Amino acid sequence: MRFISTRGQVDPVSFTEAVAIGLAPDGGLFLPESLPDISPRLAAWKNLSYAELCREFLALYATDVPTDVLERLIHRSYATFTHPDIAPLRKIDDRLYVLELFHGPTLAFKDFALQLLGNLYGWQCEQNGRSINVLGATSGDTGAAAIHGLLGKPRTAIFILYPDGRVSPLQERQMTCTGAANVHAIAIDGSFDDAQHLLKDIFANKTFAAQHQLSAVNSINIARVLAQSVYYLYAWLRLPESDRLNVEFVVPTGNFGNVFAGWLLQQMGVPIMGFKVATNRNDILHRLFTTAEYRSGPVHPSLAPSMDIQVASNFERFLYYALDENPTRVCAVMAQIKTTGAYRFDLLNKAVFSSSSATDEEITNIIRRVHERYRYIVDPHTACAFKDLNPQRVSIVLATAHPAKFPDAIQAATGQVPTAPALEELKSRPIIKHRLPAEAAAIKEFITKRAV
Repeated sequence: MRFISTRGQVDPVSFTEAVAIGLAPDGGLFLPESLPDISPRLAAWKNLSYAELCREFLALYATDVPTDVLERLIHRSYATFTHPDIAPLRKIDDRLYVLELFHGPTLAFKDFALQLLGNLYGWQCEQNGRSINVLGATSGDTGAAAIHGLLGKPRTAIFILYPDGRVSPLQERQMTCTGAANVHAIAIDGSFDDAQHLLKDIFANKTFAAQHQLSAVNSINIARVLAQSVYYLYAWLRLPESDRLNVEFVVPTGNFGNVFAGWLLQQMGVPIMGFKVATNRNDILHRLFTTAEYRSGPVHPSLAPSMDIQVASNFERFLYYALDENPTRVCAVMAQIKTTGAYRFDLLNKAVFSSSSATDEEITNIIRRVHERYRYIVDPHTACAFKDLNPQRVSIVLATAHPAKFPDAIQAATGQVPTAPALEELKSRPIIKHRLPAEAAAIKEFITKRAV
């Protein structure tokens, strides 16, 4: 399997090359050259464990990774999860399920891809004897998961940019209290979008990126998207057969990467009825699917900080397919978005996508209502997904983070303070972070001094 850029200006690369590079040199995002039809395999995959299913699925794409190596890396990645099902599917009402994606080491869905990506990086460094410097930007959970995927791995360093004061205190502690010498948490002034813009600017400097063997850990890395497709497939296969053809996945998302991973699975022949994009007050994606216009705006802090985003980087991958896989048109539209901040679709398939947005007040009320009705506690991001569920469909809500990561919001809504041992331990550790201005020159100077 080869991987191509959405902008079509670089030669196709292998899976391991796409993983190592992260962002394509032409500024585009890598995608598989073709998508296999996996529908004939679904019956045989029905009873596989999570790790077994992941191996079978990723083997279709990671064709340059030896089968035994891929299996070993996958099992190592999910051995750190605390639930035997890895991604348990919980039925909480007749037509309502919750897919719990918070049983990994940092209690967020990002662990599914970033534990695997960290092990892939480690294996690549062993194979080629080179070092790698991983650069990422986070609105909260990505940074913690990426850091924990690379903790202490030889010949690696990780640099994570995050908006100072705009992630939850426990999210910040997960990034800044590891004590690992290869971890560098960089707090910048501004928003997540500012951090993501810096990251893209730094990668655009090809000389600097090559000199320091930079690789991207954000959802711009194709390995993350493919790894996340697996839990959609795992959940779909565990539904009663009578529910499978009428299921809608309800996905809290800000950067479009999580819901895109599910949609991509649909393009491979899995008969998923639809996807609902659930956003907070930063509702660029909700506006996209209600008006057919993609238009960025100011970022507003919210109770669901990981979705405080107005530039959805994975939108470019969706755009590639929406524009009939025409990289010339993708380049033109991305140039228009960069210049004007907006793009209007002639036609958007609303039969596949629906959307909603929730204010902070609504998030608090939803957390309270879900707890009272189902005796179940959801974090603020997952709460967004419970708004306006479609009664005509079976809904699978993706629970993207453990509620203990947001104790203040949960206490305000329910009077309870959720805890998790992994988080309690962090409270006694010193915070080690580096405050820098939101300037590419300052970030590059910092990386140069600490790169491996």
